Amino acid sequence: MSRAEHVDAVVVGSGFGASVSAFRLAEAGRSVVVLERGRAYPPGNFARSPYEMSHAFWEPKDELLGLFDVRSFRKLEAIVSSGLGGGSLIYANVLLRKDEKWFVHDSPVPGGGYENWPIGRGDLDRHYDAVEAMMTPTPNPYDDIPKAKALRDAAATLGLQTFAPPLAISFAARPGGEALPKQVVEEPAYGNIHNVTRLTCRLCGECDIGCNEGSKNTLDHNYLSAAKHHGADIRTLCEVTGITPLDGGGYEVRYTRYGDRDKEGIHSRAHESVTCDQLLLGAGTFGTTSLLLRNRVALPALGRALGSRFSGNGDLLTFCFGAEGTNEIGHVRLIDPSYGPVITTALRKPDGVDEEGAGRGYYVQEAGFPDFANWLIETAQITAGVTRAASVVKQFLAYRLKDRNESTIGAEVAKLVGQGRLTSSSLPLLGMGRDTPDGRIILTDGELDVEWTTATSQAYFAAMRETMRDISKSLGGRFRDNPLWWTKRVITVHPLGGAPMGRHIHEGVVDSWGEAFGHPDLYIIDGSSVPGPVGPNPSLTIAAIADRAVEHLLDKPRPRRSAPARDPEEVVDAAVPPAITGKGMEFTEEMKGYFALGETDPMKGWSAGRQLSHRFMFHLTITAPDVEAFVASSDHTAVAEGYIRCDLLGGELPVQRGWANLFVATDDALTREMRYRLWFSDLSGAPLTMYGVKIVRNDAGFDMWSDTSTLYITIMKGHVAPGVNGGLAEEGEVVAAGMLRILVKDFARQMTTFRGSGGGPLASIARFGAFFTKSMKDVYLRPSPPAGLGARAKEDA
Repeated sequence: MSRAEHVDAVVVGSGFGASVSAFRLAEAGRSVVVLERGRAYPPGNFARSPYEMSHAFWEPKDELLGLFDVRSFRKLEAIVSSGLGGGSLIYANVLLRKDEKWFVHDSPVPGGGYENWPIGRGDLDRHYDAVEAMMTPTPNPYDDIPKAKALRDAAATLGLQTFAPPLAISFAARPGGEALPKQVVEEPAYGNIHNVTRLTCRLCGECDIGCNEGSKNTLDHNYLSAAKHHGADIRTLCEVTGITPLDGGGYEVRYTRYGDRDKEGIHSRAHESVTCDQLLLGAGTFGTTSLLLRNRVALPALGRALGSRFSGNGDLLTFCFGAEGTNEIGHVRLIDPSYGPVITTALRKPDGVDEEGAGRGYYVQEAGFPDFANWLIETAQITAGVTRAASVVKQFLAYRLKDRNESTIGAEVAKLVGQGRLTSSSLPLLGMGRDTPDGRIILTDGELDVEWTTATSQAYFAAMRETMRDISKSLGGRFRDNPLWWTKRVITVHPLGGAPMGRHIHEGVVDSWGEAFGHPDLYIIDGSSVPGPVGPNPSLTIAAIADRAVEHLLDKPRPRRSAPARDPEEVVDAAVPPAITGKGMEFTEEMKGYFALGETDPMKGWSAGRQLSHRFMFHLTITAPDVEAFVASSDHTAVAEGYIRCDLLGGELPVQRGWANLFVATDDALTREMRYRLWFSDLSGAPLTMYGVKIVRNDAGFDMWSDTSTLYITIMKGHVAPGVNGGLAEEGEVVAAGMLRILVKDFARQMTTFRGSGGGPLASIARFGAFFTKSMKDVYLRPSPPAGLGARAKEDA
């Protein structure tokens, strides 16, 4: 019997919460494994060419393992990162603290409930200090950046104050040194995980697509490098899929390791696992929440708050086009958004908790884009380009008709290129703040989905857009929404919530320290744990919350567990009907209903599941390979093949092996049972068994339809083997229960699906029909039991 790899802690992800946690744990002497789904990106490895960019996206099912993970939901688009360093690879470097009064308590949320932060600014300030000391942020040192001056001027006209937020960028070779572009950055004592030279910022505006100079103080250059220096085992291209609590404490973590492509372009995939005493999830709002949703069966104590309190941190993108203000010498104003860091300047509008009647607060920041985007935008202006080209052609024709020699044509070429006024005089504007955290993350058809709308934050977005409109007007420009806003959709780069902290299990998934209710030593240390919008750029707050959580974890008594032995794979020798050799038959059956996790009684599970809209259905083809053998046997076993569909467990899940025992005799001569046993696995790969029974008994009244169309189900962990006549061979651990029914329309369709096979198909159907009819007569044409006896029998079952 082999032993599984075991460490003190596994950290999933490498973003702001995960990197901080990995470093603090490794520094304290804990053995740590970091599992990051993306690859490492040393300076110089970020995509720039069209070919490189076409491979820079994340979607493993299409063999894409790139940097940008782009999500599209019903009312929301989102862009997150997949790579060593998480969101720090593509964020705009801003490290701002959450406003003290914005840690709200009992702030009503439309539709019920409250936004409540169980921690405050005082709990985080020294952790903010610790993160800032590691990431060394500094305000933009260059006063002459045109886009920064444009926002400052516009704000001054409107009577608003601006400030230069701290940026995690190396402008100088060492902290506190002179800002000079393209100087070699001095390495810290813990070295650099990439062993590649870093250069100071050259003001190219490429922060959001990956800094090829290494000027950004991304997490791989500090926290992760320091974690590795202290012994952390950092593994890239390792995507976590499953979590299982271990007997006696700790967790098994299952993951897929992606390898090289084969000749067909398919990446190799190895399935591996590691066990740990403490598990810290920092895979981001979408990654962590998805992982928890896909492992609901293994983590049954997770409360109903899972998936709740989603927020886009109030993100909104708009544009000021064609600013017409003039500078000191009368030229058209040059804003040049591609020069300088992506964000250098911000203004803050107060919240109702700051000033009575102020509404929900927000920040507006100027933005930029890479220099090469200027060419893309300008050449996309087809009308203007055609006009310029026509003018130049006309000029050349005039020269030729007049037989004039004009060998110097620089002015004509300059006219063809154009003046670049659109890009040089435009300014993207970024907004973020306290939108309403009333969204919900769910699984639909096995895929992550977000139920969210701008409607409940309408006043917030209206106020922000008005400020942005005023900024555009003061610059003499044209205000434009991004096109998605026309359909009331937004783009967020700061998704938050899904596994929120709360005061108790009914309010949150984790407590104020990030530890999951009901699952000791499971911590959530990323943006999914915040119970509402941070307001300003959330990265620093997420890192500070993680620093606080790990400090608390390290202060607790250290778990002392030995590595669990790896059990050999259990082989279940369950009887399976032989292949079709004689007169066989088959039919299709579909049943639908509700179930609930944590329930063991089917009726209670059905009632709770109906309230929660937790649906469960199966679509099966029931096959009796040899009808004569099927009828003659005492267990009347048929093969069940098909699929289960249940969003709570992961969407459409294939039945890996199934049995149906029809009209099995029981100890009661007046009762028959139809028993169903389906082996399947949830999305995490955890094996499950659905065991269901229809109780066919002639109770008082006409109940033949309800008896034959109602299935009471329980869901058990593992693949539980069938016992005598298809009954329970062993008591599996029941994790859910419910009830399914055949709808009338589905029953009508079922009647058309009977098919014969082998020799004499019609005879095999007739033989099965005779068996069915006799079984029904044996139950319903015998004397009825005393009133109430049948009902009690069903309750006992």
